[in-house]
Amino acid sequence: MKIKEINHLKKEIENILIDNKAKEIKSINLKDKTSIADFMIIASGTSSRHIQALSEILINNLKKKGIDNCRLEGKDSNEWKLIDAKDIIVHIFHPEKRKFYDLERMWSELIPKERLTI
Repeated sequence: MKIKEINHLKKEIENILIDNKAKEIKSINLKDKTSIADFMIIASGTSSRHIQALSEILINNLKKKGIDNCRLEGKDSNEWKLIDAKDIIVHIFHPEKRKFYDLERMWSELIPKERLTI
């Protein structure tokens, strides 16, 4: 994907999460820092049902946009989901699990603060 397309997709994912009441949405620019993805988006759900719904809504919306080989990790978990949307990785956590894993802090040690956005 071209960077313009990736940035557009990132914004669409953020908007889907916002529209569906995800909490504390943060995007981390991983470009040139790792080969796993260009962006990581981290969000919180308010309950296990909300986390499940957010992941399903996101995958369905991505399929409608022609990104149909997204992978979902954490299918059996009530506390977190990971959606691998090729160049963008989306983590959706229960707030307690998010604090426990603290991905923002981990990545902030590798990435300058100006590349961490809300």
